[in-house]
Amino acid sequence: QVQLVESGGGLVQAGGSLRLSCAASGSIFSINGMGWYRQAPGKQRDLVAIITSGGGTDYADSVKGRFTISRANAKNIFSLQMNSLKPEDTAVYYCYAVVVTTITAVPPTYRSLEVWGQGTLVTVSS
Repeated sequence: QVQLVESGGGLVQAGGSLRLSCAASGSIFSINGMGWYRQAPGKQRDLVAIITSGGGTDYADSVKGRFTISRANAKNIFSLQMNSLKPEDTAVYYCYAVVVTTITAVPPTYRSLEVWGQGTLVTVSS
């Protein structure tokens, strides 16, 4: 089993900052793509930022220059630093990862899983 656990959400005033973290645990061989998504009330879940295993990043236009995604490989933790927050950033934020898990040790066999965190609420007041 693989789990993603988010932390760091909360209430902040417009212009403020928050840092979200996502810790992956379980039977993990490697973590490939990782990302953050968000879902505002009454809206669909949208991609916020992604980071590849090679360190490449991409962001939604609405957060470019304000948000930064990063990962600490050795600890299977990745984060989203959010600066200059706006009321329209208010949403439930979900971390997401493509995780390769070990099925058998001998012979070595693996499978790839898409895993979601439980979500953490970010509220930005005006």
